[in-house]
Amino acid sequence: MPLLVVGSVALDSVETPFGKADEVLGGSATYFSASASHQTSVKLVGVVGSDYPVDKLDEALRTRGIDLAGLERAEGESFRWRGRYRHDLNSAETLETRLGVFSHFRPKLPEQFKSARYVFLANIDPRLQLQVLEQVDKPKFVACDTMNFWIESRRGDLMELLKHVDLITLNDGEARQLTEQANLVQAARWILARGPKTVLIKKGEHGAFMFTKDSIFYAPAYPLEAVFDPTGAGDSFAGGFMGYLARTDDLSEANLRRAVVIGSAMGSFVVEAFSITRLLSVTRDDIDRRVADFHRLVSFDQGMPS
Repeated sequence: MPLLVVGSVALDSVETPFGKADEVLGGSATYFSASASHQTSVKLVGVVGSDYPVDKLDEALRTRGIDLAGLERAEGESFRWRGRYRHDLNSAETLETRLGVFSHFRPKLPEQFKSARYVFLANIDPRLQLQVLEQVDKPKFVACDTMNFWIESRRGDLMELLKHVDLITLNDGEARQLTEQANLVQAARWILARGPKTVLIKKGEHGAFMFTKDSIFYAPAYPLEAVFDPTGAGDSFAGGFMGYLARTDDLSEANLRRAVVIGSAMGSFVVEAFSITRLLSVTRDDIDRRVADFHRLVSFDQGMPS
């Protein structure tokens, strides 16, 4: 089934211990779409400025079947982010953020996007996330992302949003900040009590937890020998997860667990190169092999010695 994503489309400049890249395709919606497109068709809503290399975006995303009818082109400068990773690749040092036209972004869904059954509200102001939901006709499954800035500055709106989504994804620090609970199990229970049926807590190189009312599932991070750029790993994880759910149209516990592994696989691919480069070259066979590796990674014989 088609999958709708609303989020940022940006230009990133990134420096890591392994190299640097300037003015490359970035943004939450860009990473999410490139990842999810390996599973299902994607409809993207975002905004870029008059200086954005739309031809490069078209070449990268349209060729993967991503519908850009919801991409607004506004007069002014595009959203830009510049950051640096040191040897601790779990956290980025933000050197510069220029919101440009993104600061005035008001998502407007094309008519043909409003019937989307699966919706991902990427990391934007929760007020805008709520406005998107007002435009969608009876979605089957809605997921959202957030960040520390919105937790601090838009807490009331975020709490309202939780009442209207099926799943929220956030990292461990954000989960603790939102709930004021040091223990992640307690933090997840706190969130589940406020609306979402599922909580995904990402722990970077230490994997991801999925919590529901009755279960806890954990998927480790894929053990990579080389990580070039962690930017967009969380959005790529979400893209793989949501893309798989939309393709299978199956919200059972077992399928949600499979979706977590697909998401983990896609997150492991994106960090192997700058920007969305690796996501554009990965094949279905590559994904299948990595998912099989995940299975071997966590499989064990439950038998006990006599």
